[in-house]
Amino acid sequence: MDKVALTAGALYVIVLLRAGGTFAVGWLAGAGARRSRLSGRISSARFLRAERAIQRWGAPVVAVSFLTVGFQTAANFLAGSMRMPLPRYLPALFVGGAAWALIYATAGIGVLEVLARLFAERTAFGVAAVAALLLAACGAVLYRRRRAARSAGSASASAPAAAAEES
Repeated sequence: MDKVALTAGALYVIVLLRAGGTFAVGWLAGAGARRSRLSGRISSARFLRAERAIQRWGAPVVAVSFLTVGFQTAANFLAGSMRMPLPRYLPALFVGGAAWALIYATAGIGVLEVLARLFAERTAFGVAAVAALLLAACGAVLYRRRRAARSAGSASASAPAAAAEES
């Protein structure tokens, strides 16, 4: 249990710094946008309504974003750029960050212990498990790249056809 507590504590500090830093960068980017040529668009009634909604109701979204993969950074940046008040943001950060740290600490340590035991007792199975994980990860990346390339190819192929129809 000491390993889990130590790992969770370290991960908690990391997530607080990372997510808090992303919020701060978003806050600065939003402040810069408000002083730029975008200020006219940012001050529209629709944008201000969205900003007020995020300021008021965005904290649960920030907290839940820590349970997702790939959405945390966007949620924290958006919360910062939309000037979510710190009294609403910080509790969401603390709760969501704690959930993230505990999940990754327990699952991460569990996976590492299983792999360590597998390598110690049955080295061939351990090597096979790591190889299978690496192959699965490479396959997923390759699949996503090919799918993205096909989507980009079909979009660019349909653009000339659409342009020809308009003429």
